[in-house]
Amino acid sequence: MRLSDTAVRKAKPKEGDYKLSDGAGLYLLVKVAGAKLWRLKYRYGGKERVLALGKYPEVTLAKARQGRDDAKKVLAAGQDPVAERKLQEILAQENTFESVARRWFEVTKSKWTEVHAADVIHSLERDVFPKIGPMAITSIKPPVVLAALREIEARPAIETARRVQQRISAVFVFAIASGVGHSDPAAVVRPALKPLPTKTRQPAVLDLSKAREVLRAGETQVAHPVTKLALRFLALTVVRPGVQRRTPWVELDDLRDNVWRIPAARMKLSMQNKQNDAWDFWVPLSKQAQDVLAVLRVLTGRGPLVFPNARHAHKPMSENAIGYLLNRAGYQSRQVPHGWRATFSTIMNETYPADRAIIDLMLAHVPTNEVEGAYNRARHIERRTELAQLWADMLLEGFPPADDLVNGPRR
Repeated sequence: MRLSDTAVRKAKPKEGDYKLSDGAGLYLLVKVAGAKLWRLKYRYGGKERVLALGKYPEVTLAKARQGRDDAKKVLAAGQDPVAERKLQEILAQENTFESVARRWFEVTKSKWTEVHAADVIHSLERDVFPKIGPMAITSIKPPVVLAALREIEARPAIETARRVQQRISAVFVFAIASGVGHSDPAAVVRPALKPLPTKTRQPAVLDLSKAREVLRAGETQVAHPVTKLALRFLALTVVRPGVQRRTPWVELDDLRDNVWRIPAARMKLSMQNKQNDAWDFWVPLSKQAQDVLAVLRVLTGRGPLVFPNARHAHKPMSENAIGYLLNRAGYQSRQVPHGWRATFSTIMNETYPADRAIIDLMLAHVPTNEVEGAYNRARHIERRTELAQLWADMLLEGFPPADDLVNGPRR
């Protein structure tokens, strides 16, 4: 006789433990203390065995029957359900999300730059492992993944949430391919994420007089001298801020013809081009840029980095340091560190329209024709040097020398 939901719910404890059978080996064990436990009795290898299927009401009658049917399939395949359960528990402990994610990272990181690889693992350690890291890879459901991503969105960091979703999804795909996962719950949640905000251009002033005002205002703020020198150097060289703040002194120890040669591996390029010396980027240094380096050599030259973190000399300057300096100077939403590239491009193209292609080279813009781009990266260095000096002379006319920035108001 099969059990009913009502019979299970109304089963009361008695003086001794007793069983209510549902057929095919499934029964409800009612304990003296009132607990109701699902059990499956079966035979394996000529011996009677019992498989625990959970406790009522956490495990309903329907779920208990499903557990029985699943166990019967294991038996039909010639395996012991109890042994299989123990094996799955061991696998679950070995294949938590974090353990699988770290294996995925070790296999995949060779495809990325060192900086990108560090960003990937840091995002998982910060935003994902504390939430779902200890969970078995096979037990994670879409709502759990979505909840972790919602916390990132709430910071707010919508673009970061979408990048993290892609990384979580890649881990699940790796788990499936490795035979330790069976689905990708992260793929399911992508449509539920908040849409990316409309991208706007980097805020930047676009005429020379305003550019000079921005730089002067930044250099007169109360700030660490290295931050002020970093601002001036960025305005002069117009390299990408992320490239500048990670600059090691070894790149500047042996300047040939006062040209800073940035290895392709540190530039914004495809992985293939990052490994090609032909894509090293050449930055002619104006006299004013060289003066900045001379002052920095005294301040930071004993360490590995030109622009170190104020608290940790072996770590690069905070990515927000120059931006905060500009904000304090009153230019929030009007000029960002990356905006110096647009400032330089606009002013120099208006002043020297015949040099448009060379100005693009100075900004490390990759031509559509990659073969031509690789060839041209080391060309026109004389004119690039001239333009770098013309820009520096225009921008810093009447400004104090670089060493004066050390003696100004500081933190």
